[in-house]
Amino acid sequence: MRADAKKNYSRILEVARQVLIEEGSDASMRDIARRSEVGLATLLRHFPTRESLFEALLSTNLDSLTQKAVELESSHPADEALRTWIREWVEFAQSYRGVVTMMAAAHTDPASALYASCAAVHSTSARLLSNAQAEGTARPDMNGDDLFALMTALGWAVDQPSFAPRADHLVHLITSTVFASRVNFQISNGVRSQ
Repeated sequence: MRADAKKNYSRILEVARQVLIEEGSDASMRDIARRSEVGLATLLRHFPTRESLFEALLSTNLDSLTQKAVELESSHPADEALRTWIREWVEFAQSYRGVVTMMAAAHTDPASALYASCAAVHSTSARLLSNAQAEGTARPDMNGDDLFALMTALGWAVDQPSFAPRADHLVHLITSTVFASRVNFQISNGVRSQ
């Protein structure tokens, strides 16, 4: 990449990050180009779609998030690792308005530029859930798809101004659901525990 193209690329990402924080994922590509002081054609040459721009922007954060899961797995009990992972996910979701909605749409679309990142988040959360289930601390009737759906719903909720102040409480409610005790699970399903 030529020096001027590399400079434009870096500037676009820097501006896009700021615009995403300020305006959310519906920000205009034209506005990002204008604020980056490049033409729309230059922006589109680097990032032909909104998803490709956000993938480039978010990949570092999502890579760090999945790396954090690896660290948690090796240093914490399985239930604590999963609880912490969910909180880290919520912090990520609160940092980039509207991105969770895009990720929810992209996670089943292999043609999406965000698909690989979504797949990494999905497989990481599924692995952490499986570890907690093996330990006997997470409810056994959930799978990775269920957890990804709950995390996405939680990410969407805390992205809304009316729910953002209740983020900690909402995280507690979701994690309480994930970590329902075996006795509670058996009773709620009509099975009397011994």
